[in-house]
Amino acid sequence: MAIAFTFPGQGSQAVGMGKDLAEAFPEARAVFQEVDDALGENLSKVMWEGPEETLTLTANAQPALMAVSLAALRALEARGFVLKDKVAYVAGHSLGEYSALAAAGMFSVADAARLLRIRGNAMQAAVPAGEGAMAAVLGLEQADVEAACAEAARQSPCQIANDNGGGQLVISGAKAGVDHAGRICTEKGAKRVIMLSVSAPFHSELMAPAAEIMRNALAEVKKQAPLVPVVANVVVKPLTDVEEIVARLVEQVTGRVRWRETVEWFGQNGVTTLYEVGSGKVLSGLARRINRDIATSAINTPSDVEAALVAL
Repeated sequence: MAIAFTFPGQGSQAVGMGKDLAEAFPEARAVFQEVDDALGENLSKVMWEGPEETLTLTANAQPALMAVSLAALRALEARGFVLKDKVAYVAGHSLGEYSALAAAGMFSVADAARLLRIRGNAMQAAVPAGEGAMAAVLGLEQADVEAACAEAARQSPCQIANDNGGGQLVISGAKAGVDHAGRICTEKGAKRVIMLSVSAPFHSELMAPAAEIMRNALAEVKKQAPLVPVVANVVVKPLTDVEEIVARLVEQVTGRVRWRETVEWFGQNGVTTLYEVGSGKVLSGLARRINRDIATSAINTPSDVEAALVAL
């Protein structure tokens, strides 16, 4: 009976997130202040007051989501919770992997915030606006989506970016490639192909310039071995070696987020409960679709913190 903590990725942000944690817990408030200080700006004001379009910008959403996750965790820890004593594994969806690593002590909160700001800016700058695209493909076998991407990629880059489980795959690449692959998926019987409102083709080969920027940025921050193994997105195995974790974080910029396989791996390795730490309940919903035998709980409000303390 093992527990894993998971940390959400982009798309889980919402104006007002974390405000109730900051009001209820001084330790949570301190995290938001630490992130503001690290970035040299009042990101928490944007998080709590909006406007939504400013919060949704990749360079803001990424450190903001990490801040909410770590604020919730610090509130737990201040009340006696010890991560390494209670949690067998951590994992995060895309940027959430940085939240997971900060939670496990590999990075400081300030360094995680700066890294995610760099990552957001680098991903945004890698491809000119309008040239890249992402689409969610619903209700089609992975092999068929792979084949559609391969066919489209002969003319224009396209690949699977996220395997979210529950029949949802996200494809990413040049706009022409994603459009082409989407048409093929529809012809093959996909229930729906939905173009996503994103600012860049994340987790595709077009992100290669951002991967190099992250390689350099990660080399410069202080790191220590995580207190709990992280199940890395791109390899779906638990890692504790700092150099390997860094290599996978770089690879993750252009590689696939293998979330379905991550949840399946948890189920095969004794995890009976997943806690989603941070904003929203996206990962909890995905986990329920992937493996109904794993219990899920979210920790993103003061009452969630209190309930988790009792349960843990």
